[in-house]
Amino acid sequence: MNFSNLNLTTQILSQLPAKLSVATEIQKLAIPEILAGKDVLALAQTGSGKTYAFALPLLQTISNSDMSDGEIKALVIVPTRELALQIAEAIELVSATVKVTVLCGGVDRAEQVKGLGERPQLVVATPGRLLDFLRQQQLSLHGVKQLVLDEADRLMDMGFWPDLESIVEFIPAERQTLLFSATLMPALNDKVAQLLSNPIKLTAQAANSVATNINESVYLVNKGDKAKALSALLKQHQWSQVLVFINGRDDADKLAKRLVKAGIHAAALHGDKEHQQRQQTLEAFKGDELQVLVTTDLLSRGIHIDALPVVINFALPMSAPVYVHRIGRTARAGDNGRAISLVCHGELDNLKAIEKLTGRGIKLEPLDGFEVTDKPASAVSKRPPRDKKANRRSQNKRSVKDFVSKR
Repeated sequence: MNFSNLNLTTQILSQLPAKLSVATEIQKLAIPEILAGKDVLALAQTGSGKTYAFALPLLQTISNSDMSDGEIKALVIVPTRELALQIAEAIELVSATVKVTVLCGGVDRAEQVKGLGERPQLVVATPGRLLDFLRQQQLSLHGVKQLVLDEADRLMDMGFWPDLESIVEFIPAERQTLLFSATLMPALNDKVAQLLSNPIKLTAQAANSVATNINESVYLVNKGDKAKALSALLKQHQWSQVLVFINGRDDADKLAKRLVKAGIHAAALHGDKEHQQRQQTLEAFKGDELQVLVTTDLLSRGIHIDALPVVINFALPMSAPVYVHRIGRTARAGDNGRAISLVCHGELDNLKAIEKLTGRGIKLEPLDGFEVTDKPASAVSKRPPRDKKANRRSQNKRSVKDFVSKR
């Protein structure tokens, strides 16, 4: 279906890039419902076009309203600054008259105050910085008619929820609320009910599913061999771009340094980096100036990298939905992609959780040149049985002198 069949105005259609003529499944489903003013809970795989599924009807609704009052008409909340900047940029590409500004942490507040001074109609924000501005009475949301939560599961499931509850208090109850995500666990249903009013539930693909155009490989390796195995794969295949996910910020730095030492052009990106450094590193990676980017789950949500060929899980995430988001960085917008996971025996429970979430089995394969010698953890304790009587004797001692052997 073409965008021209979705009741979008000529003004909106004229701003679309030439390559955007045919709407994706989630765009076909969501745009008419949003234009009709309904609350929407939309579940769609990463890379399926969720941003324009909500952005285009937002822009049309704002354009049809009175924009001369200087009020913020729509608010988009996302979990990370990188995603906030990306979404704002995507919206500005198709916005002829609607002013957009970004409020996110790590960026100079004075610059953001200046952006608010230009009286934007649409704000894209992360929860912490937005709440900070609200508490300091530096912006008003009483004119907001549409609220969007992108990557909604993370906003509701992580530490963002208290901030989100506070933010909603500043927004009129009479509003349209849109929740978009690739995954949504049943445990979050109560929170969804607090935010939405008689929502339309839209599912472009099976919930928590992985795109069929991702070629997955899961290799069983020794825990201590993972860095060598990663280097071997990178040198063997010479992929132009590889996004490597790891669970710890310090571990990301250590792994990047190890790859550089092995002659691989790599860098680390995580939340402890300064904003400018994060932006420069991400832009270098997107611009093919950097082959390997080692990152935490900072980049697992929504970040778009054109034609990213490979994603590698150096360690499986502790949360199964995060796996779906991580490997969704490849095979976006209909492209093919590859996802590789290096798994040790200690991560097999994580793998089972991923299989349960996605509803499909994942085959464990050996990796050539890396024989597995580690053994699965045994439920039987290797420690000798405790001498309970000795423990009681120790507990009855009353001073250091009591522990001196008596002859």
